Amino acid sequence: MQPTTDHVRHYLLDLQARITAALEQVEAEAGGSARFLADAWRKPAGERLQGDGLTKILENGAVFERAGCGFSHVSGPQLPPSATQHRPELAGAPFEAMGVSLVFHPRNPYVPTVHMNVRMIMARPAGGEPVCWFGGGMDLTPFYGFEEDARHFHQACKQSLADFGADKYPRFKAWCDEYFTLKHRGEQRGVGGIFYDDFADLGPEGSFAMMRSVGDAFLGAYLPIVERRQGMAHGQRERDFQLYRRGRYVEFNLVWDRGTHFGLQSGGRTESILLSMPPHATWAYQWQPEPGSPEHDLYTKFIVPREWA
Repeated sequence: MQPTTDHVRHYLLDLQARITAALEQVEAEAGGSARFLADAWRKPAGERLQGDGLTKILENGAVFERAGCGFSHVSGPQLPPSATQHRPELAGAPFEAMGVSLVFHPRNPYVPTVHMNVRMIMARPAGGEPVCWFGGGMDLTPFYGFEEDARHFHQACKQSLADFGADKYPRFKAWCDEYFTLKHRGEQRGVGGIFYDDFADLGPEGSFAMMRSVGDAFLGAYLPIVERRQGMAHGQRERDFQLYRRGRYVEFNLVWDRGTHFGLQSGGRTESILLSMPPHATWAYQWQPEPGSPEHDLYTKFIVPREWA
């Protein structure tokens, strides 16, 4: 049985609400008063895309410098190229797409940045039945590496897929390692996690169930790491390195990320598409970490493909 768009929409809005409420609780427990600004939007009539969404953004918090969590539900007359590169038979078909996407940029350099996204796309080819597929995953981008954190995150990812086949975690883990690579630098973005796209292997209902399992696993994968690291002492050196590594995050999202490209190519809402950007980032010409330093460890021991779970 194919899930209705109403079922998927209800799940995604509930997921967004649960995640943002949990982050507000983290902020409150740390003595902060920052809350998510909720910005509901609707595409005006006559634009390429129709639809609506809810962008939630928290800035200048005690724990999170910037945390964005957006829901969007849009439809359009023609799938953009980024959505049909693996499905050429659907080129030109009208479509409907909805999802939740988040990126959290913590204040403390010892707390990793995190990304999670779950989504469904439905195409309606002329003269044919609707075709739907799913995508998503989550990945962790530390500035300073901790084995305990990477293993916990990957174990949570693995557990979220356990009911859907023993092949899913190793397949999606490898896919994540391949996808979240800055190809122009030959460098991983972080320690990875899981990623999948154009997925309908389990049928519409089974694939939707797997998407829900991934979304529901996010808070348990990330918040224990935040709790362990948010109070660690740090100085200007760690802050400078955090900002430098954030520059890599910007590079990936603008140059390689298919979600960013899909949104911009299809005429999506730019402010919401770019909520993943950090508030501050820096670049340095040909900078290299000092051998034996914690920064060097990140490059040699963590942002390289490894088996974590």
